[in-house]
Amino acid sequence: MAEEKRDSRASADEGIINRRLDGEKLRWKETGCRHLIQNRWINFREQEFLFPDGTTFTPYYSYTRRDYAVIVATDADGNYICVRQFRQGIMKVTTEFPAGGLDHAGDAEYGSREDPADYENDLAAAKRELLEETGYESDDWHHLITVPSNATISSNYAYVWQARNCRKVKEQKLDDTEFLQIEIHTPEDLERLIFTGEFEQSIHVMGWLLAQRNNLLSSGADGNQKADGVRP
Repeated sequence: MAEEKRDSRASADEGIINRRLDGEKLRWKETGCRHLIQNRWINFREQEFLFPDGTTFTPYYSYTRRDYAVIVATDADGNYICVRQFRQGIMKVTTEFPAGGLDHAGDAEYGSREDPADYENDLAAAKRELLEETGYESDDWHHLITVPSNATISSNYAYVWQARNCRKVKEQKLDDTEFLQIEIHTPEDLERLIFTGEFEQSIHVMGWLLAQRNNLLSSGADGNQKADGVRP
């Protein structure tokens, strides 16, 4: 039995290595790039790529903006702390979780992640954004996931955090371009908003799902495994 388990693990490891090799064969090579817009806010590019079969294609479009944090925040009663604001991409007022960009030390609001000193820590950004947008703070933070915001077209990342047992400590402190109001929703009400299309940010919906999973792990409802709130 032990030998069968070792063989199974070896086979799985070999499969992972093979997938990585296959992944390298799938990689595209950038052979041309023109910056259509490059300013403090965004770097929007038109690119040409060499495909694995030796052919090339252009144009592909992609952009770089700053990374951001999303905060799935709940109060001591388990109600969700949300904000309501206008989103120009879909030209609608939406309900969503508090969120905001990581500050960057350079002239632009975005930059390379190769030097972490240039970027605000994502947990620090999450705490700052929650306090600024809602006036709430928490001592109970759990990292849920870090994912590309939109891997097809954008290079920035979303850092999704859960903040539990939040308490109101001050009034909002909004930026000059922020116009939003705080909304408190019960779990049942937020679920209704999601499934009726009134809570429309995809990364935020993913955060809601992961927060529910983390709550189950923390309570021991899933195989008695505890969530420690620390990133791997």
